[in-house]
Amino acid sequence: MQKTQEDLFVPVGQNDRLHLRRIRCHPGGEAVLMVHGVMANGRIFYSESGKGLAHYLAEAGYDVFVADLRGRGQSQPPIGRASRHGQTETIVEDLPALQREIRRLTGGQPVHWIAHSWGGVHMTSSLVRHPEIIGEVKSLVYFGSKRSVRVSNLNKLIEVDFMWNIASRWLVRAVGYLPARAIRLGADNESDKSHLQSKLWALPAPWIDSDDGFDYGAAACRVTLPPALYFAASNDPCRGHPEDVKRFRDESGPHLSRVHLLGRATGHRHDYNHVSLLTHPDAVRDHFPLALAWMRGDTRAVPENY
Repeated sequence: MQKTQEDLFVPVGQNDRLHLRRIRCHPGGEAVLMVHGVMANGRIFYSESGKGLAHYLAEAGYDVFVADLRGRGQSQPPIGRASRHGQTETIVEDLPALQREIRRLTGGQPVHWIAHSWGGVHMTSSLVRHPEIIGEVKSLVYFGSKRSVRVSNLNKLIEVDFMWNIASRWLVRAVGYLPARAIRLGADNESDKSHLQSKLWALPAPWIDSDDGFDYGAAACRVTLPPALYFAASNDPCRGHPEDVKRFRDESGPHLSRVHLLGRATGHRHDYNHVSLLTHPDAVRDHFPLALAWMRGDTRAVPENY
């Protein structure tokens, strides 16, 4: 089985280019778009040595496209003091542009959308804002995706209330952007606007766009999303707590969905955390097959267990 990889670039905005890593083993496979969360890039889904969900799906016959959002990963230019883009641009411009390019490259077929963490918020927000795209998306699979953080525990107090909401804003004001990679807070940096907008939604606050007042929550009640599988990790106290994952599913309007908890108590090999649910070596035998079943339309193979 010969696997091919190539780096593609999609122009957006004035001078930005979004990076796509394309991974496939067979021509003609169904297309997949993967999007990372905040302080991250597309490498959460793949390694150069052939590990990760992107490689797993490519080996299962899919044509996989892993995105780096604006300024992250290999997208250009990198995030810096001059960066003015945020999550509004991701939702309104970037995801539709990525979808158009993937469909152009693959003959106009529907695309499976997969996200980690805040990437699921970006994807659902883009779909409810652009309902014409919903028919072009075959399924959704989200790993640890939540919008608002409503749980209350020590981890949330430290990681969200202090580090994300207070300390990170101080740093953004001093530097002009969040240098998460340099201070080892995350795998990639965030612009001032992207940090502020995600902070406002996670407070929690109404699901409303800070640029133009678009009400995503109201729009979600007027559309029906593609079938969506929401994975939650049992050892994820605040960045994707199962209660917050379930709350995100519920506020996304009525649609065929499952919330599936990954932990020993629900029959899985480990009590996964916010990162290991994608990166643990056992994921390929434990729950990646559930994602594959969902994408193939076998929704009965994935129980709602939370």
